[in-house]
Amino acid sequence: MNKQELVERLQDIEWEDFEVKEAKSEVPKNSWASVSAFSNTNGGWLVFGVKKEGKKYFIQGIKTPEKIEQDFTNVLRNKSKFNKIIEIKCKKYNFEGKIVLGFYIPKKHAREKPIYFNDPKNTFIRTGSGDQRATQEEIDAFYRNASFEEKDQESTSFELKDLDKETVKQYRNFFVQINPAHRYNTLNDKEFLEKIGIVKENKVTFAGLLLFGTEDNIAEAIPTYRLEYLEIPGTSYEDASARYNYRISSERNLFLSFFDIYERLMRQIEIPFSIKQGVRDDDPPQLQALREALVNLIINTDYFSKTTSRIRIFKDRFEFFNPGALPKKIELILKEDFSLPRNPIIAKAFRFLRFSENIGSGFHKMINGWNKRYNVKPIIEGDFDYYKITFPLDKSVTTTKTTTYTTTKTTIKGDDKEKEILELIENNPYLSAEEIATQVNLTREGVRYHLKNLKKKGRIRREGHGKGGSWEILK
Repeated sequence: MNKQELVERLQDIEWEDFEVKEAKSEVPKNSWASVSAFSNTNGGWLVFGVKKEGKKYFIQGIKTPEKIEQDFTNVLRNKSKFNKIIEIKCKKYNFEGKIVLGFYIPKKHAREKPIYFNDPKNTFIRTGSGDQRATQEEIDAFYRNASFEEKDQESTSFELKDLDKETVKQYRNFFVQINPAHRYNTLNDKEFLEKIGIVKENKVTFAGLLLFGTEDNIAEAIPTYRLEYLEIPGTSYEDASARYNYRISSERNLFLSFFDIYERLMRQIEIPFSIKQGVRDDDPPQLQALREALVNLIINTDYFSKTTSRIRIFKDRFEFFNPGALPKKIELILKEDFSLPRNPIIAKAFRFLRFSENIGSGFHKMINGWNKRYNVKPIIEGDFDYYKITFPLDKSVTTTKTTTYTTTKTTIKGDDKEKEILELIENNPYLSAEEIATQVNLTREGVRYHLKNLKKKGRIRREGHGKGGSWEILK
């Protein structure tokens, strides 16, 4: 960030990756929250020597810049305060003799998060243009992301006898059809399930429970488990004639849920008549793209998040919302054909049946398959705890996006989010922050941030307390 860029940022109050502190003669105590937030979210600049009053910034300068720089960097490098060493870049700016220091705090790799100071409760994330203390759920998500490929391999308390025998039988029948000469076909059920990671040391893994478990056993081990599929008769909830005209809220295992949802997806898409090698082609690229997205959701969902996996079919688009972040930026995944599924055993089980791409991540198949039919590319966006893939049926859906795909920020600006929240609570004033969060693709803390802003602006107020309360729109 050069001096001119710093000046430009001081003229704009909406930067999510920019925070100022006065720091006249010592490192401000509230700077640690910003370090944590930038490290846990998308990185950003922490600027010392600038005062903020309302919507304006004033350059004050630092009395002892060398001392403050040394004090600040020493704390971040010696692990005396933070749980990880934080390497930063420092720049010095001179405004007519007033020295300003800029520190760039990089985003940490998922395996190193959460970044906190003194205590895990001091974990912060960046929401809007401010630092927000992470909820316990968000902290737990960081830890799950840190052990990205391990959770579905952990053992449960269930044994082979607790699995749904009919689901195991159906899976093995598919396996034989797709892989008739495979050596696993000679194995008994126990041996077969051990080979593919469903059973380990006589205990069912979480992957095995999710794939082949009964509803009761899955609910006992993972109470929040559910896959949501909604067909909405409009381009949004606001212009829809009903909240939905078809819904699957599946608590069945993943293998059965896949077929329940895939059969509905097939009905929502136009499959033109075509001949391939002398027979009708019933698997065109656009259908392959949706199937790949469905499997992608199943193998990458964070099933221990309180947020539910969700597929929404609007008149002008298909949306696949996935709790759990991507392991890398989408640009790198596409460039390297990189694949690191959150649930590798589940991924292997689906790939054995050729329901998804065996090489790479499958994103190329989604993008190219959809673009080939509709001449528009899917939009991939997300944050540290989710990502969403949107398949537009109309190019106009992409006009509010700044790029074809993005992973580190949602593309809807704060004002648009607040407008979206206002529309939701106007239709249903009894919505909780958590319920709003699931519909606008924000964390609960993010929703609370916007609700607080709306209160300050005099747009809304809360009547009553807790679950019995309601929202009132003022103007």
